[in-house]
Amino acid sequence: MEFETKIYPQIGGYGRYNRIITLFSWFPNFAVSLNLFSDVFFTLIPESYHCKPDLALLPPSSLLGNLSRQAYLNLTVPWLKGSGFSHCELYKYPLNMSNYTESVPRDVVPCTRGWEYGKPAGLQNNLVTEWDLVCANYWKIPLQHICFMTGWTLGYIFLGTICDWLGRRCVLLLSVLLSGLLGIMSCLSNSPSAFPFFRLCQGSTLAGVFLSSYIARLEWCDPPHRLMVSMVSGFFAVFAELLLPGFAVLCRDWPVLQAVATLPLLLLLSYCCASVFPESPRWLMATSQIRQAKKCLQSFSAQNGMCVSDELYPAETLLSEIDEVFPEDIQPEYHHVVELRHTRVIWKNCLILGFTLFIGTGIQYCFTRNLHIYSPHFYFSYFLRVLTGALACIFLCVSVDRFGRRGMLLLAAIVTGLSSLLLLALTQYLHGGLVLVLSVVGLLSSQALAMLSVFFGSEVMPTVVRGGTLGLIMAAGCVGMAASSLMELQNNGGYFLHHVIFASFAVLSVLCIMLLPESKHKPLPDSLKDGERQRRPPLFLSRISRDNPPLLRTQPHSSEYNRDNYSRLVTATKKMLTKDALPYKISISPQAPLLASNGTAPDANDDSS
Repeated sequence: MEFETKIYPQIGGYGRYNRIITLFSWFPNFAVSLNLFSDVFFTLIPESYHCKPDLALLPPSSLLGNLSRQAYLNLTVPWLKGSGFSHCELYKYPLNMSNYTESVPRDVVPCTRGWEYGKPAGLQNNLVTEWDLVCANYWKIPLQHICFMTGWTLGYIFLGTICDWLGRRCVLLLSVLLSGLLGIMSCLSNSPSAFPFFRLCQGSTLAGVFLSSYIARLEWCDPPHRLMVSMVSGFFAVFAELLLPGFAVLCRDWPVLQAVATLPLLLLLSYCCASVFPESPRWLMATSQIRQAKKCLQSFSAQNGMCVSDELYPAETLLSEIDEVFPEDIQPEYHHVVELRHTRVIWKNCLILGFTLFIGTGIQYCFTRNLHIYSPHFYFSYFLRVLTGALACIFLCVSVDRFGRRGMLLLAAIVTGLSSLLLLALTQYLHGGLVLVLSVVGLLSSQALAMLSVFFGSEVMPTVVRGGTLGLIMAAGCVGMAASSLMELQNNGGYFLHHVIFASFAVLSVLCIMLLPESKHKPLPDSLKDGERQRRPPLFLSRISRDNPPLLRTQPHSSEYNRDNYSRLVTATKKMLTKDALPYKISISPQAPLLASNGTAPDANDDSS
């Protein structure tokens, strides 16, 4: 049975209850975004820091006299032209010195007593300042990012598959519980090796929270509301990013910020109430869980104000039609992403959208790096990135339903590729302001490319494997995000190659996007067979040539047999036959018949007597 046309209207459509649970499904996105972007403040390196002076490396105090702090730093820390005091080195003076002059020979050695940090942006104490993750230990910062993204990748793959086996609601509650516990354990971790492990595990569970809520939200909506509902969840993520700097300033220490970010996850445990976050009836119907599906549909009908007790209302007819279509002894049928090897269209669409999401997330590093070059202040690049994310959401809300998913995805890929190529070829010849404009445009288009790839993938993937396939697509996006940390792990040694590769991929994706179908205002595919029908429309509409018209104009014959109409007729007939009292009563006249049983008219005298 087609969900949008046969089931959805009879349970109230996108009614009051659907709107309420959609509102509740946006809050997990806020909680997940808090935990995702708080990692930026945990590993933020202060703008200024240098080695602590070591008295054992300095001349005797009798030779130095009373020095100001600036003169003392000039004596102990090397000055690097263009960057200020050295971050990782100290001066070492000879031991047997009898007279100090500026021309005395001195050696340069690594820091021996730790570092002194300037005022950081946001937190007063984070992982970098507490565990001295600078200089020789700097590699632990990108490694922590890679571990975090690895956890998200594994979570999308495994929990996405479990979404197709156990349901959206079960995965959400399990992921919320585990992510809250792992968040608390991250607060209590006291070593630079335990924290990345806890963050890896928490990243995998956060992926389950985001994925299950995203899919359930989509499956609760009708086609006209799918885009707006998904994009509003993006605004919740933007709102979380805007609040994070304020939370960081108020918390001051990273364990407190981690606790504040974990608190919304613990509040989501209230979603164990089935009326707040119900199971997706579409998934129950697609996997042939008819008993649970009928209960869920009855709940939706009642909450939306559709009476189910009276047969004159459509919900009773719907349940009867379900009984006619599905036999009583039907067994649930679950699917997994391994079955994609037997498909052609679903596998192709999943691969292309995963590729575009990988490009959209991976190429953002090329644009944000130019923002850091233009202005080294942290808040400039941070809020500019948040602003472009909000503008990307608004742009998609306005344009995607008007021009289609495939067309806008193609436009985002073209703008991303052009911006990247222009920056790659002309950065050294362009004015700084023009470089900033190209970087902002490229960042906006790449964020739109990433968001639309996720939304597009959720629409074209079938319900029975939507969790697993969308998990694979989003796992590719996490790999793209981890690519920037790989560049930082090598001290940006391969940045140019990284930029060239992603710019080339962006150009290649333009050709791949042309092979995607168009899902605007179309029902979501439920079975694998429905997913295989999601083929691309023709590039050019074929028109019959006027010079060669057909001899006979044929019209398609309507089918004489309609299964749905026949099932409704059978159901209505059965009810009429089994009813004790008819809804109306035919009155019978008490007059005698005009003809007797022998066929002659009765005598008038008999009537008078």
